[in-house]
Amino acid sequence: MRRILALSGPDRVSFLQGLVTNKVGDAPCWAALLTPQGKYLADFLLIPDGERLLIDVDEGLAGDLIRRLSMYKLRSNVTLEPVSLGVSRGTGPAPQGAITDPRHQALGWRLYGPETRDDGTDFDAIRVAHCIPESLIELIPNETFILEAGFERLHGVDFRKGCYVGQEVTARMKHKTELRKGLVTLGIEGAAPVGTPILMPDGREAGTLFTQSGNRAIAQMRFDRMVDGLVAGEARIIP
Repeated sequence: MRRILALSGPDRVSFLQGLVTNKVGDAPCWAALLTPQGKYLADFLLIPDGERLLIDVDEGLAGDLIRRLSMYKLRSNVTLEPVSLGVSRGTGPAPQGAITDPRHQALGWRLYGPETRDDGTDFDAIRVAHCIPESLIELIPNETFILEAGFERLHGVDFRKGCYVGQEVTARMKHKTELRKGLVTLGIEGAAPVGTPILMPDGREAGTLFTQSGNRAIAQMRFDRMVDGLVAGEARIIP
């Protein structure tokens, strides 16, 4: 489920620009709010809509996002409120007024209005095929680092936009370190619950299993432990 928030007021763009990971402008974008230590708190789509910005966020993250944005508001001339809009999405011909999902073209279109409908697309299969993380599954508040979750590849972070909360840590991970772990798509034989540890033949933990679709799955992996013989519960993992 998604919740749509509306941010209005003359300072709406500058207010978000100093908080979120992506450049806020005239086009839809995907962005995140981070802790000062660079850890993920929430991700959302930002959609310009006349004199307001729509914030398309997971229902489970909406309450905390409202609280945090309200805390940062201070003297900014903005108003944040939930609105009664639904989200329709699909991968076929886009209806009038729809936007293209800014994360990946395979995710198709999204339309905001009074109705909520879906064209039957298997979006989990698309996410697994293209290693696209989902809120509260692969993206875990106060744990996930966005570069390990593919935000750069999926156009969710702008390294030229200037300061935002958590920017220093994110920039250091980009320019001064080599990522040692991250989300990958792997083969899987069998099934296991989301969150099942992935173990090496010697019992050491190599990663965590997340969304599965058919014989493939998204997992958070240590890159130096992607070896033959991995298992997740009763399932066999194929690097």
